[in-house]
Amino acid sequence: MSVAAGSRLETRDIKAKIGTEILSGKEELLSGVHAAEIRDLLERRGVLVFPKIGFTDEEQVQFTRTLGNTARERTGEEVFTISLDPEKSSGVEYLKGSFYWHFDGVIQARPILASLLSAKVLPPTGGNTEFCNTYAAYEGLPEDQKAKLAGLRVMHSNWAPLLYHDPEPKQEKLELFAGFGEVELPLVWTHRSGRKSLVLGCTATQVVGMDRRDSALLLNGLREWATGEPFFYSHTWSVGDMVMWDNTGTLHRATPYPLDSGREMHRTKLEGEEPIAA
Repeated sequence: MSVAAGSRLETRDIKAKIGTEILSGKEELLSGVHAAEIRDLLERRGVLVFPKIGFTDEEQVQFTRTLGNTARERTGEEVFTISLDPEKSSGVEYLKGSFYWHFDGVIQARPILASLLSAKVLPPTGGNTEFCNTYAAYEGLPEDQKAKLAGLRVMHSNWAPLLYHDPEPKQEKLELFAGFGEVELPLVWTHRSGRKSLVLGCTATQVVGMDRRDSALLLNGLREWATGEPFFYSHTWSVGDMVMWDNTGTLHRATPYPLDSGREMHRTKLEGEEPIAA
């Protein structure tokens, strides 16, 4: 594959504080000539949309590898099928948590850097993927509120999302989900770049050392702020679209759709490169 080194990455911003469309062709993207620029743009914009790029699984893996090390699933594959059809995915119960704001790999020592998601089968209604930029949301806070958040730590539990969609689970199911683990994290992540982002989502259960009521009000208020305008983007899918997001500086969720619709997305991931640090 031969692509001129001077080729220009074609882009178009979607909103002021989140989202950019990548309009360059498949051949250029697979060559890796734009990899450094794409990584920089991802950190600055949070979400990159590749409209109807139509990557096969093999091409998606090839493109992902131009950007860094791919993160494999627990079972070893590089491409993961996201579907609520038990014939296509073994993680249906866990995937139901994707309808609530979250970021992936919250309890990992180094949460994954980015996810790349391609649309294969779409539902008749619903099924958008929504994003918010938690870098921009932190930067938009008043300085006095930033000062109040400094040093706060939050418990994150991988089993907490279960209670969103199954508030009275069977004990066996709760024990299974509780085994996924929990971790204490700073509320504000200071990245290696020096920028800061909010660490929120449906896994966040309690601000350490804070009254339960005050904790709930603080976490809910910050989530409402971070997921509001102008930090929010909702992607309406077309088959063949691929969307890539900075998992360390965004939250995401799927909007409701018929659970028996066969919606199918294919995901690759980039390995994490830094721990969550205060």
